[in-house]
Amino acid sequence: GYMSPEYTMKGLFSIKSDVYSFGVILLEIVSGRKNTSFRSSDHTSLIGYAWDLWDENKLMELIDPSIRDSCNPNEVMKCIRVGMLCVQDSAALRPKMESVVLMLERESQTLPVPREPTYTSIRSSIGADFYLDGQDAVSSNDVTVTIVSGR
Repeated sequence: GYMSPEYTMKGLFSIKSDVYSFGVILLEIVSGRKNTSFRSSDHTSLIGYAWDLWDENKLMELIDPSIRDSCNPNEVMKCIRVGMLCVQDSAALRPKMESVVLMLERESQTLPVPREPTYTSIRSSIGADFYLDGQDAVSSNDVTVTIVSGR
């Protein structure tokens, strides 16, 4: 859940891979949910869920209910937006970590608009039925391991 798409798909690692991981963690902190807690729901991940709320202009629903009433909404919205910028599929579109820190520290700043994660849109267009097909979202495979010893 924390590995960048370029590392997962192609084994490529860069400084922007850490930015991706930071974005996932930032979204987890704000939402109070793990990225992988969406496996049996309509959303494939926290990132997909966050994007859908972003797209529907309902980002306040992403905020953990235990902090929703006591937090500064502008600060939390900034954190969500920075998190969404960090988890963009293309490493070239993600900000550098130094920029992320500046975005989070500054009071008023116009932040770029994140792009929809491609992987999220592909999976959601296929549909959850394809993945679940009436089965549990997590499967267990029985495997027998045999140790071969020579005579």
